[in-house]
Amino acid sequence: MPLLDLAAQYAPLREEILAAVTRVCDSQRFIMGPEIEALERELAAMLGARHTVAVSSGTDALLLALMVLDIKSGDEVITSAYSFFATAGAIARLGATPVFVDIDLETYNLDPESVRAAITPRTKAILPVHLFGLAADMDPIVDSASRAGIPIVEDAAQAIGATYKGRTAGTIGSFGCFSFYPSKNLSAFGEAGLLSVNEDALAHRARVMRTHGMEPKYHHALIGGNFRMDALQAAILRVKAPHLTAWTDARRRNAQHYAALFGEAGLTEQIKLPVEPAERRHIFNQFVIRTPRRDDLREHLTARGIGTEIYYPAPLHLQPCFRYLRHHRGDFPAAERAAADSLALPIYGELTSLQRQTVVGAIAEFVKTTQTASPRGPAHV
Repeated sequence: MPLLDLAAQYAPLREEILAAVTRVCDSQRFIMGPEIEALERELAAMLGARHTVAVSSGTDALLLALMVLDIKSGDEVITSAYSFFATAGAIARLGATPVFVDIDLETYNLDPESVRAAITPRTKAILPVHLFGLAADMDPIVDSASRAGIPIVEDAAQAIGATYKGRTAGTIGSFGCFSFYPSKNLSAFGEAGLLSVNEDALAHRARVMRTHGMEPKYHHALIGGNFRMDALQAAILRVKAPHLTAWTDARRRNAQHYAALFGEAGLTEQIKLPVEPAERRHIFNQFVIRTPRRDDLREHLTARGIGTEIYYPAPLHLQPCFRYLRHHRGDFPAAERAAADSLALPIYGELTSLQRQTVVGAIAEFVKTTQTASPRGPAHV
């Protein structure tokens, strides 16, 4: 049982996807053009955003958003200590300083009070992450940003379709940054990403900077980059996007079934399950549990053919490339705890009921074995 079965999603769409690829090949329009324009219109309508800008990857979406805001050396950008590397890497690539703050261990997202406390006169943006498919607690973050007069760039790479108080994740700040990496709920056949933008001027600047800052052709008032999405990826995404709601609903049903199975097995004291706070809709890009015996549990599941993944084994402030920030172990204890204890289980929409039962049964077997080995039982999460 793999962590993610892309073939199961592809099979029923194969002919439609091949037809879309053939359409692009026949047109010989591989860069920009009608496929890109159509995808941007369709995704803007789906997200409820005024504009979307198709780009080359989720990482480039983050980088482009920060470039549009003129983030540069000497600036500070507040972000999470627990995320995929691109979140902080995009900040550092522009010479700015990632200012890490701790997370709420229940949701794995930014702790709003820590964000407020981290704002200084050098803060030029806040970059919250909607991790694993759950929106961050945005109201207090927006309030802190508004009081300081600084923009918000949402990292919604794992959260397309997630909502916060009725608003789509990625449409609350100045920019939303999405990824269509193959492991995402809406995925391309390689690298692709998206910016959502509600301000006309920012959207125009992003479109210009997406193509080397060129406007008109071969004239450059701005320095941008090559952040264009391939038309082939756009055509594939246009086939898949109408299915996103059904795929997300299937993931949510799988998560609910997991929760019921863990409860029936009496495992909720030993295994910490994902949460879905009121007025937030989790899309379960990952189904992440926590246990202090994470590595042993993963080895146990691997031996039984069950795929898992560790997102992420080291928090960002302890990555060697950020040693210059002079952080130490213990600076962000919740992020460090998540990195030590978290484990993602299979959650893709095509996962069968029997497969979910097999996963929970294998975890129950592990817990029973460890309880037998230790009279005090496993430590609670």
